[in-house]
Amino acid sequence: MKSLLPLVIFILTIGTSHAQHTDTAHLYSTTTNAMDDIAKATAQAKKEHKFVFIMAGGNWCSWCLRFNKFMTEDTQIDSLVKANFIVYHLNYSKENYNLPVFAKYGFPQRFGFPVFVVLDGDGHQIHTQNSGYLEENKGYNKEKVMDFFASWTPNALDPKNYVNPM
Repeated sequence: MKSLLPLVIFILTIGTSHAQHTDTAHLYSTTTNAMDDIAKATAQAKKEHKFVFIMAGGNWCSWCLRFNKFMTEDTQIDSLVKANFIVYHLNYSKENYNLPVFAKYGFPQRFGFPVFVVLDGDGHQIHTQNSGYLEENKGYNKEKVMDFFASWTPNALDPKNYVNPM
């Protein structure tokens, strides 16, 4: 019996550790008014000279939770995102499909989930990203994710960066 005790403790520890890393049951809200929330995120982005990064999906979506974990646990990606974006998790689930919001942004759910929508500080949609292009094996490719975020920062779209000095 003593020999089984360490094995049981090990299994419980692994299970608990895994649950802590994947427990994001409240990442996407099924009850908030997404239109109002995005308007607030846009106002904050304008004030802070950032863009809005909308990550559409749901608490049911393992790839959505996986991307959020990937994005927030990698210090380089997390820093890039925090410096340039206000992040909003747009829910799509049987509890609340947020169809008016998805219609406003051209039905990005057609690409599957998660799907990303980038808004400028005035709330204009400037990009929709199929997250499948950022995947690698059973996760995401860091270089592709970094390139995606870097390509859609306010600085990357600032016309001053493309003026011919001649």
